[in-house]
Amino acid sequence: MLDIAALSELLKQPKKIVITTHHKPDGDAIGSSLGLYNCLIQLGHHATVITPTDYPVFFDWLPGNGSVIIYTEKPAESDRLIAEADLIFCLDFNALSRINEVGDRVGESKALKVMIDHHLDPQDFDDFRYWNINASATAQLVYELVTRELNLPRLINKDVATCLYTGIMTDSGSFRFPTTTASVHRIVADLIDAGAVNWRIHELVYNSATENRLRFLGHCLADKLEVFAEYNTALITVTRAELEKYHITTGDTEGIVNYALSITGIRLAAFIVERPDRVKLSLRSTGEFPANEICKKYFHGGGHRNAAGGHSDDSLTEVVAKFKSILPEYKTLLIQ
Repeated sequence: MLDIAALSELLKQPKKIVITTHHKPDGDAIGSSLGLYNCLIQLGHHATVITPTDYPVFFDWLPGNGSVIIYTEKPAESDRLIAEADLIFCLDFNALSRINEVGDRVGESKALKVMIDHHLDPQDFDDFRYWNINASATAQLVYELVTRELNLPRLINKDVATCLYTGIMTDSGSFRFPTTTASVHRIVADLIDAGAVNWRIHELVYNSATENRLRFLGHCLADKLEVFAEYNTALITVTRAELEKYHITTGDTEGIVNYALSITGIRLAAFIVERPDRVKLSLRSTGEFPANEICKKYFHGGGHRNAAGGHSDDSLTEVVAKFKSILPEYKTLLIQ
């Protein structure tokens, strides 16, 4: 692993740079990627953000979004840019499997790789690493890297600030998770001073639901919510047919699991959805309960202690049954 400070020397001359992030990017993934992009173009670099898949339309307004290349839509162009890159920044993921087919191209590339991430157990595919599992968001790490660790001029303009604020806001649960430290608030204050309009960003991200999404949310809460009081656990399951009925698109299921977690006394919440290719799980927990342990041990996933995800090739019925069968194993932790 190379010293992160050596990155400053590499960035003194214009480079061909690719920035990529995990599949189905969330607010932190796309916010940190575009935040870094808007920094690099100020330095004269030829930078391109390549996402493995599409992402929610309520992030389309982010500065620089129009230049993003979605790999599944332009694989040949993406492959060429990755092959020609001098540097590849890998944001908000720590294993090449998290970026689907892009992972093969990045692994084959001779470019130097820079990981910026806050997830557990990073895979050793990178040359530079800026990594902290205690960070509230990868966007926080991008801010710290460009303002404190690298010998760079002040790059936090309005566009950068807007993107990084979005990443921190979404991954910190609107600044309510334990990782939202005093230092994070100071960073956010600097971003607002630099031009991030905090109330407007919140409106664009959280108050832009379609009628279909709102009706789908109502269906989930009224008809699909199960509560297991003996385990302080709540579960919402959704079939592929229900996704089609409500015309659900990328991002429409984001955050629904948090409604289950908001029930008084609930320590573990699960959202299990039948996607076209596999069954996906999103887990949220409170306190010290290890949601990531369940995802890693049983559902080919992982994440943070209180926010994790996984998947399975089994049927929805089998996955739900498996999840329920696990609860007795964790009963002591769940009823504390």
